[in-house]
Amino acid sequence: MKKSKSICISSLLLALFTIGISSCKKDEEKPSTPTPTVNEEELITTFTITFTDAAGIHQAVEATFRDTDGEGGNPPTTFDNIVLQSNTTYNASISLLNESVTPAEDITSEIEEEGDEHIFCFEQTNVNITITRTDSDGTYGIGLTSDWTTSDASNGTVLISLKHQPGVKNGTCEPGETDIELLFNVEVQ
Repeated sequence: MKKSKSICISSLLLALFTIGISSCKKDEEKPSTPTPTVNEEELITTFTITFTDAAGIHQAVEATFRDTDGEGGNPPTTFDNIVLQSNTTYNASISLLNESVTPAEDITSEIEEEGDEHIFCFEQTNVNITITRTDSDGTYGIGLTSDWTTSDASNGTVLISLKHQPGVKNGTCEPGETDIELLFNVEVQ
């Protein structure tokens, strides 16, 4: 009888030991690695910049670039020149859309929400315009709104680039990827 009690106790201890080991093994499993969040690049098919005379003298001017199938494929269906009056300050605002989907997706609001990751860059060549960003992420300019101040009549170009700079935005146009880049012909009359 003592032998059978000892075998039962040994079997019970072995069973408890096995359960203890298998429950420890579960604790030792590697935790799952979280999947990093990726901010997918948005398709921008339509870029519109609207100029409103700050003094209210001249009519508003609008210039649009539209390429509904995106980069590559068919050529743009619209690529306007920018024509502004001399010696005038314009309040400019940019609107971005993805018109490859129905209804069109407003990308402008996403750029506003992610302002700390985006900056519009303006590079003028042979045209008498000074451009100043007027909106900010709290630290650096964004450029969805800007002031364009013209002086004497001239003809040239303005290169407008939207840079995506997550984690590297420093107020310059150097770091980051380019989401869209357009070279507008500009005339100051």
